Amino acid sequence: MSKFKYILPAVVLSLVLGFAARSGATFANGAGINLENPLISVAAPAATKTYMSVNPVDMVNNPSFYLNKNVKIKAKFDKFSTLGLDYKPAMKSSEDYITFLIQRPDVIDHNVPLSELKIFIKRTEAEKHIDLDAGDVIEFSGKVFSNALGDVWMDAEQFKVLTQKKPKNPEKKTN
Repeated sequence: MSKFKYILPAVVLSLVLGFAARSGATFANGAGINLENPLISVAAPAATKTYMSVNPVDMVNNPSFYLNKNVKIKAKFDKFSTLGLDYKPAMKSSEDYITFLIQRPDVIDHNVPLSELKIFIKRTEAEKHIDLDAGDVIEFSGKVFSNALGDVWMDAEQFKVLTQKKPKNPEKKTN
């Protein structure tokens, strides 16, 4: 009798997994069953992040609405900065991060930084773009993680240069 106590549940489990595998069943987390070996589950596909395209002026006018949202912004680069680094309520270490500012899109006759939007990028990523100049067009996406001081604080998870005023590393002409 004690042998049946262990064998019966194993047989029932094998049958259930076998039928589930043949029917293409999936678990609640989206994982399936490996048809070659039904005892090995197939990992669920990784969820892709979606970012909503936003106007940065709208963000600074309503920072609480954008808190914990994934956003995408196309803007003119202004400069790299140390603004907001090491501020305890929205801590980003100056050892690991640098801030960059974008130009206000609502001011067209002057270059005015949008300082109410604190955008943090890892230093290793920023170093790849050290040759950017004010007015170069960039696109970045990330998550708004704080609205400390009534400002928008966001991590730039993706960063792309769309156009540059002057070419990157222009070749020198030799005579």
